[in-house]
Amino acid sequence: MIMFMKTYTKESLERLRSRIDLIEVLSPYVDFSKSGSYFKAKCPFHDEKTPSFVINRSDTHYHCYGCSAHGDAISFLMNHQKMSFTESVEYLADKFSVNLELNENENEKNLGPSKKAIKEVLDLASRFYHFILLYTDSGKDALKYLFDRGIDLDFIKTFQIGLSLKDSYQFQKFCQDKKITKELLFQAGLTTKNDKDFFTDRIMIPIKDAIGCVIGFTARKYKEDTFGGKYINSPETILFKKSKVLFGLNYSRKNIAKQRKVIIVEGQIDAFRLIYFGFSITVASQGTAFTIDHAQQLINLGINQVYLALDSDAAGIEAAIKTGDLFQKNAIETYILNLPPKMDPDSILIEYGPKYFEKLILESSDYLSFLVENLSKKINIKSPSGKNELVQKVALRIKKWEHPLMVHESLRKLAKLTQTPEKMIPIESEAPNVYIKKEADLSFSDINPDLILETDLLRQLFLQGTSKPELIEIAKNNITLEHFKVRVCKNLYSKYMNSNKENFSKDLLAFAIDLENAEERLFLSEMLQKKINLDKIKENFINTIQKILDRYWMEKREEIKLKIHSASFSDDEVLELAKEFDDLKNQRPTIVL
Repeated sequence: MIMFMKTYTKESLERLRSRIDLIEVLSPYVDFSKSGSYFKAKCPFHDEKTPSFVINRSDTHYHCYGCSAHGDAISFLMNHQKMSFTESVEYLADKFSVNLELNENENEKNLGPSKKAIKEVLDLASRFYHFILLYTDSGKDALKYLFDRGIDLDFIKTFQIGLSLKDSYQFQKFCQDKKITKELLFQAGLTTKNDKDFFTDRIMIPIKDAIGCVIGFTARKYKEDTFGGKYINSPETILFKKSKVLFGLNYSRKNIAKQRKVIIVEGQIDAFRLIYFGFSITVASQGTAFTIDHAQQLINLGINQVYLALDSDAAGIEAAIKTGDLFQKNAIETYILNLPPKMDPDSILIEYGPKYFEKLILESSDYLSFLVENLSKKINIKSPSGKNELVQKVALRIKKWEHPLMVHESLRKLAKLTQTPEKMIPIESEAPNVYIKKEADLSFSDINPDLILETDLLRQLFLQGTSKPELIEIAKNNITLEHFKVRVCKNLYSKYMNSNKENFSKDLLAFAIDLENAEERLFLSEMLQKKINLDKIKENFINTIQKILDRYWMEKREEIKLKIHSASFSDDEVLELAKEFDDLKNQRPTIVL
């Protein structure tokens, strides 16, 4: 059963589609030059010297004659900027000032202000705080505080740092003049239930989502007598969920996806400072422990290396071990920087500069070495029982990782690190608990392997079909509706293949608009929240098709076997079924390319 997820009306999506200017969408990422009625550029999807990336402004698609990348605004944002389908639609709606209307049956009418209205008031608040800091007498002390800590004017402007006023009603007066309701301010997390400003007399750091919209604030006190902790965050709202927000991702997302690695720090200023100094693959958790939701966002960007630059105290070491374990479980190599005592990335960059930080990255410890080294400080490994305790603790952690090769090689490395004979360490991991990753955040009451397999096929086809038309041909030559077991997947596959008969380059937004069935619209939107791995696209697609063909083949064999063992057939019929079973057994399906 599909759980609730919002969809927008067909009419509002049509309005959006008619307003999209592809050149305007791509311009921040691609340098175009006009060539007749076309625009040309060097392709953002591969390295090239001669421009082969072409757009006709009257068209809605781009095409690269070098690597065959092809698509529309949605597919560009999903593939290049690593946005989900919904993020792409909402980003374009904001960019081209199109009001997206929810379908009436989506029960959101009475849930208070819309996300769009909250984003607008948070953006206004960010600009208000920034103005107060830079251009009023009230900001002088806070500016001096920032300057004294090595945060200059350019840094402040780059990250739109601001100041909330001591007068807890000043911001509200400003908003009243703008006809902004008290309810909207409260829902945005800017005021309390008592109608007071939530933030007063603090340095304001905007928190932005992955596409750069303000969704909340971190506020730091700069006076000792200010009430409360050193940092306070916005309360949780429909936009701001602390356990899911990666601070700095909007600045680093593109480079993380391109370089396939990330630096994780604890503080927001640490993240800003690193990004400012060119380490634009940096993120921070939002004042909470690093969660599986945080990790999954980075895994979806295709990372294969993680660098943890956390405090070197006991709490920082424990956080590094827990955070590193999240990534090691997913076969992502994790390294821990050995920061000087009582220093964080911010103070390191101010005192020693970026080259020293680069050196720390190069000299970082791999996760397993770090884990063994720190456990050795707590356990006396000179004694046989102590060494046994350490080996057992680390081996137990390793065996919970999900990738067999990672487990095997890590156990062998553990033997070397602890100078223990390999035969004394159980190299073979215990049979892991069955675990199927949640695909695309599809919300079903039970995990269904057939659903996962079929949505995997559809996701690859929908996201890459226009840029790699051979995928459509491969699907057409091998997969029929009979191969599907999940009704909604079968229907979407049928409609997609038919739409490509009529119009080979039909874009995703147009396809979504044409879906009349509400269940299919919901399913498509939710399915496309997860990105696909852009490495070995064709190979991965063929593997998925082979799995579907094998499933169908094995089920046919099982069906015949059940008939043979039933008492419903004559001897001659059973012999015929046995022959059919033997023929089928030796004819595993092969893919037609």
